[in-house]
Amino acid sequence: MTTTPIISPIADLQRQLDLLQMEYEYEKETYRQQSERIGIHRKIQQGLCWYPVISGKSYYNSLNQLVIEVERRDDKEIEHNFEYGRPVCFFTTNGTGNPRYFNFSGIISYVQEDRMVVILPTPSALFDLQAADSSLGVQLYFDETSYKTMFQALSNVMKAKNNRLADLRDILIGKAPAGRRSLFPIRFPWLNTTQEEAVNHVLAAKDVSIVHGPPGTGKTTTLVEAIYETLHRENQVLVCAQSNTAVDWISEKLVDRGINVLRIGNPTRVNDKMLSFTYERRFESHPDYTELWGIRKAIREIQSSLRKKNHSEKETARNRLSRLRFRATELEVKIDSELFGEARVVACTLVGSANRVLTNRNFTSLFIDEAAQALEAACWIAIGKADRVILAGDHHQLPPTIKCIEASRGGLDRTLMQKVAGNKPDTVSLLKIQYRMHDDIMRFPSHWFYQDELQAAPEVKNRGILAYDTPVVWYDTADCDFEEDQLSESLSRINKQEAVLLVEQLQNYIEKISKERVLDESIDFGLISPYKSQVQYIRGLIKRNAFFKPFRKLITVHTVDGFQGQERDVIMISLVRANEQGNIGFLNDLRRMNVAITRARMKLIILGDASTLTKHAFYRELYKYIIANGLVIKQNIK
Repeated sequence: MTTTPIISPIADLQRQLDLLQMEYEYEKETYRQQSERIGIHRKIQQGLCWYPVISGKSYYNSLNQLVIEVERRDDKEIEHNFEYGRPVCFFTTNGTGNPRYFNFSGIISYVQEDRMVVILPTPSALFDLQAADSSLGVQLYFDETSYKTMFQALSNVMKAKNNRLADLRDILIGKAPAGRRSLFPIRFPWLNTTQEEAVNHVLAAKDVSIVHGPPGTGKTTTLVEAIYETLHRENQVLVCAQSNTAVDWISEKLVDRGINVLRIGNPTRVNDKMLSFTYERRFESHPDYTELWGIRKAIREIQSSLRKKNHSEKETARNRLSRLRFRATELEVKIDSELFGEARVVACTLVGSANRVLTNRNFTSLFIDEAAQALEAACWIAIGKADRVILAGDHHQLPPTIKCIEASRGGLDRTLMQKVAGNKPDTVSLLKIQYRMHDDIMRFPSHWFYQDELQAAPEVKNRGILAYDTPVVWYDTADCDFEEDQLSESLSRINKQEAVLLVEQLQNYIEKISKERVLDESIDFGLISPYKSQVQYIRGLIKRNAFFKPFRKLITVHTVDGFQGQERDVIMISLVRANEQGNIGFLNDLRRMNVAITRARMKLIILGDASTLTKHAFYRELYKYIIANGLVIKQNIK
């Protein structure tokens, strides 16, 4: 990996702050324009809005927050972007079709498919919603809180002096060396050699260690082992990731190892197993919670009746309030300290590490999973609570999502993991043995992204679905006169003819394997396109085709981002772009293509116009590789 010139840490952080400010302004302005110009229907289609919704029951949750349940009535098949911690605003149309927004915003406390629970700021907000007629809607609000938290974190790091945060700043993004302990290596017979080295590397790190895990190399397995072994030496660690999904994934694995995990925030993977180790559920299950709930109820009742009382009654009521509040605080502190006292791992998102329940808590070790997808500023929120940092991920896969092109070009998408790996290569452990892909699928990404260092484990090296099958196929549509279109609504690209061909080839391959065998062995298929419009069009084609009805659960259609961390027996990729200029736009981000290609276990099928795509060096080399090691089928449908 090439090193990058190190500027002073303070200058580097100031640059990050400026770029983040740029992204903030851009996103804020985009939100304003969307709110003003885009109709309700488009917002629903883009997953930004539910309309109409039914408001359900309201109550005070275990954290004494007033919440309301809302459920969407229509458009349930459309994917949405609502998730825990995001702000929302409510509106009503009053039959006009134009939204009238309420003058308050709420925070999502819980969301599952078509139902969510929203934290409200005041009881009057609840009355407003309950008084609304049937034309109530909810949409995502601009998330200022996350940005403010990141701004604050960067400011804290810049100001840090003579403390551990200042030390970590100068090590991670400055010239100060990363320290190591001299430890006798531990053997882990159930891990491979590179995984074992990575765990020992983590244990010996005083300041920072990086676990670089290419696709299928068992990064999560390695990280869980490193956490488990660290807990033999430390009482408690903090485990974070950029997204709730990634936090859930590693939390589940830790729970499976018998580790007591306290999950701060709402799990995305909502099941009883996940819910049972959330802070809220544990809080509610505590033996003292019943008393606390009763006290809180009494406080609210006294407060609501206070105005009706005379002077002497008010004085008595205030004295009682004071005693009740003292007891409530006493119980809250007791429950909280017992929950944290029992937990060996505290797990949350990076932004979630700013949660009030984590105020003034410090951890010896912080593990950040999927660190290559996290904004640097978000990492610093959690690093401010730790003495040492372990970063795990792969900077050759999906980067952080940056919406402002100027901010991205300025380096906002360059992660902390990349900086540390580039400037302190001795902190990096590369996992080299992968357990996912057939050797023919693996060799090209290994060459292009990982300096030919990956090896296929013997058990996956030559496995396939059919005898004499070709693991890598490219259907070249250059002679088909297929056309890409740009949808004005979303600016996304679509190639309908290529989508039809993809679905045809999927049907052919299922028939070739045999329907019975696909169902008996649960052979699964992933259909990927970088473009949302193409994804939606393919979904529609499959939904309308009766042939696929028995296989619905075995076929997943998604964007590249939606497939991060997943794998399937067969992966089919629709590249969409077809033009004489060789413009490939989104496909220039090769990290996304790396993710797409490396989802496949046994079969990879690519559909695309080679004359357009091979003007780019990556796709030209990929095409040559498939000619030499797979099969190129030239389509000539007119």
